[in-house]
Amino acid sequence: MSKTLRVVVPPHPLIGHWLTLLRDQQTPTALFSTAMAELGRWLTYEALRDWIPYQRVQVQTPLALTEGTVVDGTVPMLAVPVLRAGLGLWEGSRSVVPNAAVAHMGFVRDEASGVAHCYLDSLPEQIPANAGVLVFDPMVATAGTLIQVLERLEAKGVTGPRVRVVSALAAAPGLKTLGERFGDLTLYTGCIDAELDSAHRIVPGLGDAGDRLYGLERGSSLG
Repeated sequence: MSKTLRVVVPPHPLIGHWLTLLRDQQTPTALFSTAMAELGRWLTYEALRDWIPYQRVQVQTPLALTEGTVVDGTVPMLAVPVLRAGLGLWEGSRSVVPNAAVAHMGFVRDEASGVAHCYLDSLPEQIPANAGVLVFDPMVATAGTLIQVLERLEAKGVTGPRVRVVSALAAAPGLKTLGERFGDLTLYTGCIDAELDSAHRIVPGLGDAGDRLYGLERGSSLG
């Protein structure tokens, strides 16, 4: 049976609200940061809905014994924010999975070719066989960066249902490329845009997420 990339765009009004603020070129840096964090929070909540491990336990209320559900803290969780703007998504997500370990991955993209090169990989040498991994990639344009992250995880034995991706925005061409390489992946995103321009940017997109999140373009002056 062939595997098909599963892309989920949750139909929650708050996800649409925060994504719209990210798209708006008039949104100031401080509000952009808040919108990115909130989008990360809501997308992570949706991503964990049928995925997070849990246990049934009995608890004593002031009146009677009853059964409840608690997150299984014995199952390790690894969060992988892709720098720079993946940190913005993770900032909101960490309140949903506060006990997750964090491994940062950094990439810089060649503007002419669109190819990303890794300059930081802090993935642990060993990832337990029962660990779940959440990758926070701010935007999936060509999917080149995300594929590199997933290939490094794959080399450590982490594939398929053990991985979920959270992204603010994705482009249809990038998702097609991603699905051809990782057909058993599940990705949660705020929206799917149809096109990339000649510079490999998502259209209509939201601009450069890292520049807008931190208020400083590469090569620019302060002030």
